[in-house]
Amino acid sequence: MTDHLITTPFGARTTAAEVLDGVDLTGKHALVTGAASGIGRETARVLAAAGAEVTIGVRDLAAGGRAAEEISPASGPETVHAALLDLADQSSVRAFVAAWRGPLHILVLNAGVMASPLQRTKEGWETQFATNHLGHFTLATGLHGALAAARGARVAAVSSVGHVNGGVLFDDINFERHPYDPWAAYSQSKTANVLFAVEASRRWASDLIAVNALNPGRITSTRLGRHIGDISDSPASFDPTSTDVSWKNVEQGAATSVLLAASPLTEGVTGRYFEDCDEAGPHQPGVRRGVAAHALDARHAARLWQVSCDLLATTA
Repeated sequence: MTDHLITTPFGARTTAAEVLDGVDLTGKHALVTGAASGIGRETARVLAAAGAEVTIGVRDLAAGGRAAEEISPASGPETVHAALLDLADQSSVRAFVAAWRGPLHILVLNAGVMASPLQRTKEGWETQFATNHLGHFTLATGLHGALAAARGARVAAVSSVGHVNGGVLFDDINFERHPYDPWAAYSQSKTANVLFAVEASRRWASDLIAVNALNPGRITSTRLGRHIGDISDSPASFDPTSTDVSWKNVEQGAATSVLLAASPLTEGVTGRYFEDCDEAGPHQPGVRRGVAAHALDARHAARLWQVSCDLLATTA
């Protein structure tokens, strides 16, 4: 991050549609994960409304098909398509990658789980890390050729303010020795999203692929918080009057995603972390905003990339 933070005319209350007002994405192909509902659905809807052909990657193909039909623009041919993509299942991700054809201009890594009870994939990986990071890592690296072919592709990784609570537990990523803490696992996975953007932006710069991460804000009425029981167990207040974090509706929550995915204002921007449609400043202790230094650490980013490759090599 440079001393000069990138700002835009938009803010916490801006909607995704307002961010892309007047932007023409005709001829662009976008992929949004987890877009059967919530901010992923709104992200896909707004990208399609701007003229993009959009694929939504979903675990439930029936629900995804209904969402695709509902959010396709009313005029012209159907431009939103659903495809099966279970990020917790590496075979599903690899099948999706193998079936992809043509360049990919926009990739929004939106899907995720939060504070779930301890679960493990068939490989023995902790589910939040496996879904939020490893599944997206396999997807993005597998589609690298399609992104490079677009000559100016953008990747937006949806992280969270929750990343400030801790970094990647490199000595025990899958909680095999540490007592499992759902919030620590979530924080680790969200830090991993930012570290992915840092390292991918470095590795893929020569391919003209911009990669950034973002905090969408705390979104009301989505399924992400379905595992939260007693909110007093959360590391931060979930009181909607809190001034520490921006509470948003779905339309506002998708704004920073589409800003990084398609706005001319962020063309050429890479390796950054945004919130409320601006680049975030350094996190200050006690405040639920900003980006933590551990999430921008280039050494940690390179290490995570290698660790991810090593883990995935065992499943090839």
